[in-house]
Amino acid sequence: MGYSLGDLLDGVATVVDPAKPALMHGDRVISWKDFDQRSNNLAQAMLDRGIVAGDKAAVYMRNCPEYSEAFAAAFKSRTVHHNVNFRYVEEELIYIFDNSDAAVVFYSSEFAPQMAAIKPQLEKVKLYIEVTPEGCDPILAGALSHEVLATGGDGAPLAIERSGADLFFLYTGGTTGMPKAVMWPHETFRQLGVEGAGLLGKDYSTIESTVAALKAEPSTARHLPACPLMHATGLFTSMSTLFAGGTVVTMDADGGFDAEAIWETVVKNGVTAMAIVGDAFAKPMLRALEENPGRFNLDHVAAITSSGVMWSKEVKVGLLEHMPNVVLQDSFGASEAVGFGTSIMANGMETTTAKFEIGVHCKVFTEDEREVVPGSGEPGFIARSGNIPLGYYKDKEKSAKTFKTINGVLYSVPGDWCTVDVDGTITLLGRGSVCINSAGEKIYPEEVEEVIKAIDGIRDALVVGVPDEKWGNAVIAVIEGTELPVSDMKGIIKKHLASYKVPKHFLFKDSLGRAANGKADYKTITQYAKDTLGISG
Repeated sequence: MGYSLGDLLDGVATVVDPAKPALMHGDRVISWKDFDQRSNNLAQAMLDRGIVAGDKAAVYMRNCPEYSEAFAAAFKSRTVHHNVNFRYVEEELIYIFDNSDAAVVFYSSEFAPQMAAIKPQLEKVKLYIEVTPEGCDPILAGALSHEVLATGGDGAPLAIERSGADLFFLYTGGTTGMPKAVMWPHETFRQLGVEGAGLLGKDYSTIESTVAALKAEPSTARHLPACPLMHATGLFTSMSTLFAGGTVVTMDADGGFDAEAIWETVVKNGVTAMAIVGDAFAKPMLRALEENPGRFNLDHVAAITSSGVMWSKEVKVGLLEHMPNVVLQDSFGASEAVGFGTSIMANGMETTTAKFEIGVHCKVFTEDEREVVPGSGEPGFIARSGNIPLGYYKDKEKSAKTFKTINGVLYSVPGDWCTVDVDGTITLLGRGSVCINSAGEKIYPEEVEEVIKAIDGIRDALVVGVPDEKWGNAVIAVIEGTELPVSDMKGIIKKHLASYKVPKHFLFKDSLGRAANGKADYKTITQYAKDTLGISG
């Protein structure tokens, strides 16, 4: 079944300029030669210590060069990389290491106390690899040094045969239940890149033809994942950059999101492409540009990609005023599949929030699995066929609900709802699992949130449903920002949405507590709304 991502990294290393930066972080620069050799050494070190193909390798770090080295080593050793949310507490960490059957844990020394606390309960873990500050030994008893392993061999490619059927996992929290590991075959993920690259007429069918294509047209991209590598948007875009022989630029984020520091890094390192997660990232980035006119020369920035959360038109327009050459791509995807749709905006182009060109392998179906008629206004769930994951690890029941066969075709159905316009474009409504049923009407929170967030003075907004005797569920808006008169906000919303979608109550909060990847914690916000309104149950 094709060739693996480990084979691809080996091949790229043979044609890219060995002195070219592969990884950049602060003043650190790791060349492609060193990245290749260091990841080879890590991969061999795992195999030498009894780790075998198919064993799971967890990566528990913030953004740093070692994160990329860890997933590259996993691909090369045929172990199964999986991400770990660095915000997890002990109970959640124990769950994810146990659920994944992790045999190897790569982690940063800042998380050594957490690892020490839970280590007695991690009977399946055979190898702990700690990323330490320069010159320091691992803190965790029995752990090995990432740096010692990375520099401890001859750096030669591994003499093993790999397969396109090799897996990597991506854990997704979703909106309900415990995190689930999406099982991605290497060949499937590689083919996703081919779907786009194939438009150029290149031959990526074999490792030899792929390497030849990369040699003829080497990547010049310097990519900055402003969002965490532990989530799909940051991880997938960074992986794709390295698979093309480009450069991944990371930065410290221990103190939280710092928009000015991001732009400083972009300028210092000549970043050409970035990955963000919607307005949660884009709004403070735009504000930093507006508050520092002329400070940052961003003419070299060619592309910013966002995925996972809606990215409003108004913020895009603002960013384009500061970056004349940038193309803004809003990518509609999920951990369970990518390529559902795209929305492109650049200077001279017009677009709207949540409106996408549908992916070529996608269709929209009603609840009874009829294909939605364009222009009908009928909402439906979007489904993608073709290059999709195998399902969720160790969860056949949830796999069957997300990976469905419709009319004889297997689709990935993460649960996002939309309408289909006459021209075939789709308008995203939101995730069905947080849909609010109010007096029999379905209301998708993201649709209402985008209207509220466009109001001057409001930094962020989340919309939830709470039990209500009259409505069944009442629509509640929880807002971060200036406390505007409720009557004014209702009047603005009614200009854009039907009256039944207008929130019954508006609550204000200093912070909505979004995750590091910009995604909302609807469960916590719903409980906040209930507590504030005195609603039990």
